[in-house]
This record gives sequence, C-alpha cells and structure tokens, in this order.
Amino acid sequence: MKRKNITADELGERLKQARLNLDLTQVETAERAGVSRKAVLNAEKGQATLEVFVAIMHALGLAAQLDSFLPPPPVSPVQLAKLQGKKRKRASGSRKDEHQEPSTW
Repeated sequence: MKRKNITADELGERLKQARLNLDLTQVETAERAGVSRKAVLNAEKGQATLEVFVAIMHALGLAAQLDSFLPPPPVSPVQLAKLQGKKRKRASGSRKDEHQEPSTW
C-alpha cells in the first residue's frame, strides 16, 4: 500500500479543522500563538513558516503530535562512544611501591 504525500495545503486544512474543533476564531488562535491573524490565515492556506506553524500547533494543544511527526533521533553508538570518552577496559591492579614493606595479616 503506497502512502500519499501530504501537501502544505492539506496540513493547513488540518490546522484549520483542529481550530474549528476547539471552537476558536482565527483571532483567538493568533492571540494564543503570539502571531497575527493573517499568519493564522496563511497557515490554514498552507503558506506559513515552520515557526508560525509550530506556534499555532502549541496554541491548539497539538504540540505533542510534533513528537510523533518527527521524534528525537536516538544517539548513534558511534556518537555515544565519542561522548563517553575513553572507558577503562581492564583493571590496572594494585601498584606496590618497591620500598614499601609487605603487609602482614
């Protein structure tokens, strides 16, 4: 089954439907998002910057869906090794000072 590519227009329509489902006007959404009403209008037409789109998603309570859209990538094993630095691979054993008298039990 082949998946259909989602267009910016379709994302805008989904954003608009989410706003309408919450019974919010474009003005109310804009105030919550900290953007202009025209920015909301443009986003609903699929013509918004990512920053505006994300702000509107936050305003509509949809921010959690961003994680499913683009989850944080796991750290690769190579990168993890670089971050951890050198790990000891074996014990060095106790070092005895040649001038130290042997301990007795």
